[in-house]
Amino acid sequence: MIGVRVYVSGVVQGVGFRYFTRKLAKEIGVKGYVKNLSDGRVLAVAEGEKEQIDKFISGVRRGPRSAVVRSVEVEEYEPTGEYKDFEITF
Repeated sequence: MIGVRVYVSGVVQGVGFRYFTRKLAKEIGVKGYVKNLSDGRVLAVAEGEKEQIDKFISGVRRGPRSAVVRSVEVEEYEPTGEYKDFEITF
């Protein structure tokens, strides 16, 4: 298991990015959450097996059609196992 914090910048708020990310996470089977940040970025926190996380990051890099992803920063961390699902938080 690995954990990642994924910071996504560009046109990623108000375009369905969080809903896209939740759907993607549920399809892949990763746990965690996604939320908008006050600086215009989106933060996704995800835990899963390396292969799942790689697929998740790849999908987030594409984003939904309405988004323009300019930058994706990934920070790994030691997973906590605290997440039971993948949620949108506010």
